[in-house]
Amino acid sequence: MAALENYLKTALDLNNGSNPVENSDLIVSFGEMLIDFVPTVSGVSLAVAPAFKKAPGGAPANVAVGIARLGGHAAFIGKVGDDEFGHMLADILKENGVNDKGFLFDSHARTALAFVTLRSDGEREFMFYRNPSADMLLTEAELDKDLIQQARIFHYGSISLITEPCRTAHLAAMKMAKEAGALLSYDPNVRLPLWPSAADAREAIFSIWDEADVIKVSDDEVAFLTDGGDYQKDEVIETLLRPGVKLLLVTEGEKGCRYYTKDFRGKINGFAVNTVDTTGAGDAYVGAFLTELVKDFSLLEDEKRLRDALLFANGAGAIATTEKGAIPALPDKAAVLALLNSHV
Repeated sequence: MAALENYLKTALDLNNGSNPVENSDLIVSFGEMLIDFVPTVSGVSLAVAPAFKKAPGGAPANVAVGIARLGGHAAFIGKVGDDEFGHMLADILKENGVNDKGFLFDSHARTALAFVTLRSDGEREFMFYRNPSADMLLTEAELDKDLIQQARIFHYGSISLITEPCRTAHLAAMKMAKEAGALLSYDPNVRLPLWPSAADAREAIFSIWDEADVIKVSDDEVAFLTDGGDYQKDEVIETLLRPGVKLLLVTEGEKGCRYYTKDFRGKINGFAVNTVDTTGAGDAYVGAFLTELVKDFSLLEDEKRLRDALLFANGAGAIATTEKGAIPALPDKAAVLALLNSHV
C-alpha cells in the first residue's frame, strides 16, 4: 500500500521529472472505427434481445479516445463510410480532442457495424457487418505520412490485416512509423469471426509480431496463439516473448495483468467493480498504459515504474467495464485516481 500511495503522489504528474521526448508525445492509433450495438439486456442471444444501445467503438479508436480522455495527445488514422454513422464517429473524435487529420470518409462503402452479445458474466460474442466496410478500403496512398512520422508511439491491431488494400496500408504505416523512430504497440485483438479461418488469423497475427516493441494480449488470446497452451504457465506465455519484443502484457480481466520482459516478470492485481460490459476494457487498459509510457520509454527497464504504470492501466480497464459500450465507458484521469485512492 505504501507503494500505491507514493504512486498516487508522484507517478501521474505529467510535469514530474525529466521527459526524454524532445519533439513529440503523440500516440497515433491505426485501424478500424465502427458502431457497436450492445443489447440492453445481458445474458440473451441477439435474436432474443429486445433492444440495443448504439455505441461508438473499434479497438484502435477506443485506444485513441482513451488516451485523450486521460489527458494524452492522441491521433487516429482510419476510414469510415460517408454516412450518418461515419459522421457521428467523426464527431466523437472531435468531441474527445483526438487529432483527426488521418480520418477519412469513403463514399463507396458503409461504416462497419458490430452486434455484441453480452453474456450474464459481461463477456461478449460478436456478429459483424463488413462486406466490405469502409475501414477495409483504406489505401497506402491515403495515409497521412506527416502524422505517422510525428508519432512517438504507433499503436495498431490485427483486424486491418484481414483484407487488401488495408493490409498493405497497415504494413506501410508500421514501416513509416518505425523508420521515424516510433515505438510500436500491438494489440492483436483477435476476432475469429472476421477471418477466413483460425489458421489464417494466427498466421497473419504472427506475421508482424516481431516488429512490435510492446504487445498486449488477453488470457484467452494466449491460448489461441499458443494452440491451446495454458496461459497460467509462464513458460507458455514466454514463447510469445520474441527477441525484438521489449514488453509482453497479458490481461486477465478482473484478476489484473501480468508482464514479461527479458529481465523481469510479475503480476499486478486488478480491481473489484460492478462489471456490466467488458467491451473496451482492454483498450482502456492499453490507452492508460501508453499515456504513461510515452512520457519516458525507460520505464520499460525499471520494474517499479512499470508496475506503477500497469496499476494505473488496470484501474482504467476496470472502470471501463462498469458501463455498456466501449467509448462511452472510457474513464478520465480523475476517475482512475479516485479508484486507486479508494484502494489505498
